[in-house]
Amino acid sequence: MTRPDSPTAPAAPPASLAPPDAVNLLDLELPELEELLARLGHKPFRARQLWQWLWQKNAATFEEMTNLSKDLRAQLAAAAAIRPPRIADARASSDGTVKLLLRLGDGEVVETVLIPEKDHYTQCLSTQAGCAMGCTFCSTGRMGLVRNMTMAEIVGQVLVGRRRLAETGVALPLRNLVFMGMGEPLMNTRELLRALRTLNHPLGLDFSPRRMTVSTCGLPAGMRELGASGLASLAVSLHAPTQELRAQLMPAAAKVPLHELIDALKDYPLKNRQRITFEYILLKGVNDTPEHARQLVRLLSHLKCKINLIAFNAPRDGSGPYQAPGPERILAFEKALWDKNITVILRKSKGADIAAACGQLRTEHKTGRADPKT
Repeated sequence: MTRPDSPTAPAAPPASLAPPDAVNLLDLELPELEELLARLGHKPFRARQLWQWLWQKNAATFEEMTNLSKDLRAQLAAAAAIRPPRIADARASSDGTVKLLLRLGDGEVVETVLIPEKDHYTQCLSTQAGCAMGCTFCSTGRMGLVRNMTMAEIVGQVLVGRRRLAETGVALPLRNLVFMGMGEPLMNTRELLRALRTLNHPLGLDFSPRRMTVSTCGLPAGMRELGASGLASLAVSLHAPTQELRAQLMPAAAKVPLHELIDALKDYPLKNRQRITFEYILLKGVNDTPEHARQLVRLLSHLKCKINLIAFNAPRDGSGPYQAPGPERILAFEKALWDKNITVILRKSKGADIAAACGQLRTEHKTGRADPKT
């Protein structure tokens, strides 16, 4: 496999000739696209052809859409645009991880990460510019919320990611999507669900719900909407086994007591072989003791779940109050859970050499600490 080890970002697709306020076709679900084509005097099957060009064939211009008539392409060029996010910075790690800083239409920047697995890539997607949750261990959480992202900006990350892999000669497919980047997805539920429907559509990107996971701090109303949709698996950022400690690490958690969150999860609809994933970042001397492990077992023992253990990925400048525990402490915590029949997956941090943890590259960019050579 060819690793995407070049720091040079691929050339951006040519800009649209449409006016700046023209509708972005990437912001339309298929029924909305059918309505637009009907207003232009065309039948629904033309919208399906256009939809496939946008999502399956990753077309950047209307000229590429060769099975559409010249008249239709001219109408589209005058009335609409194709505006995915643009790459503002690209970093490639020695382990194959690729982090992209993407510029949105209003100049705001967000992050997405392409993570290599054994036989595929997983892409980590953002749903907000910044975040309002204020998690003390997260670079994004220290930014505050700028705004929600649109469907075009959310799903557009996948288009940019696929193009990046193709242009750097990577043979492995992009198979899994995790909404674990910047922002709290369930604070942007409308655009999240629109994005999931588009990603799942068989005439579009056709991602199975089993291959999409939405991570949340634990907002019951949003979880109910996501569960009812059946469009993705659920991951909950837990990071502490008690309400007191969780509220210290995650200020937003103070609004949803841990017992209420667990009660809501007991009613969460799960398909066959599906489980709730809990994410637990291990912080040295904070949440990684044997007693914390025992408390975690008691908290989760009645749920159909698994735990992703992640050692803290510290900022490259060493700022912040937290450190990662040593390997022995991590393994002891993992073993304590396994011994009580809790399924645990130890996630290794990737891309540490390119500021791949959530919000780190954007923070460097905003503060002027980004290395212009990369």
